[in-house]
Amino acid sequence: MSKQHFINNHPDLSNEKSLKTLVENRTIYTLSQCELNIFETYECSRLVPLKFNDFVVTSMLKGKKIMHLFDDPAFDYLPGETVIIPSNVEMKIDFPEASEKNPTQCLALAIDKSKITNTLIYLNENYPKENHNEYWNLDYQNYYFYNNADLATTINKLLKECMSTSITKDALADLALKELLIRIIQTQNLKSLDNGTLIQPNNLIFEMTEFIKLNLKGNINLKSLSEKACMSTVSFYRFFKRELGMSPIEYILKEKIKHAKKLLQNPELQINEICYLSGFVDANYFTRVFKKHEGITPKQYKTLHVNNLKR
Repeated sequence: MSKQHFINNHPDLSNEKSLKTLVENRTIYTLSQCELNIFETYECSRLVPLKFNDFVVTSMLKGKKIMHLFDDPAFDYLPGETVIIPSNVEMKIDFPEASEKNPTQCLALAIDKSKITNTLIYLNENYPKENHNEYWNLDYQNYYFYNNADLATTINKLLKECMSTSITKDALADLALKELLIRIIQTQNLKSLDNGTLIQPNNLIFEMTEFIKLNLKGNINLKSLSEKACMSTVSFYRFFKRELGMSPIEYILKEKIKHAKKLLQNPELQINEICYLSGFVDANYFTRVFKKHEGITPKQYKTLHVNNLKR
């Protein structure tokens, strides 16, 4: 039960009289380098086709869809999640629960190709990777992920600017688009590390995150990690946050919580034991941090899992 990061700056649902269709009713906000589309569906439908000429970032706002994309298995698409789609790729969408009382609402942000190209050139020229054979790039195979706090904040910011009537909205949206592309790449990097699908698994960020995972019970800190990477603490901190969008300490804490969740599924282990096996030295601190990240205490998480096993 992970803490979800939702898009909360979305518009109100359309007035019934303004609806042109009950399936994927579309409202468009056009800017110089992007186009924001808000789609609403009010009745159950299957295999509704949709395709854009540009690269598209989509995020669910309300309700549930089932996405059919590429030749991959269909998957549920819910609020707190984002899907990116290359240009001219057709998706097909099911709306299994949509109704007048329970509509779906989803945003689709189509971004001009030149904006993506120029942003990637800017990143590679000004923030080159440590390995000169590596570059900033979008991973089109890694197209579905949960929103983290930074990604959700950036999408909220873009929504606000796209729907604004301010004369400066194009300039502000331009800055937010650059930030969005960076956040997406960082989120993709983090997901690839988590599920073991990193395209270049022998790079420095892979080595450092693997070291962290193998030494959660040890005294790992920014200084020790910097020394292992043969970098100053300032350079290592900047490098790590640039790649993953979070600091080394934030990543260590994330991995400790992730490891604790696995151990909590073992009915033979006690909470205090799990605390120390996950690299925490104080059980009260462990409980506070776990609840902040997961929304429930370790004991509640363990009880939920045990109850699920009994069903």
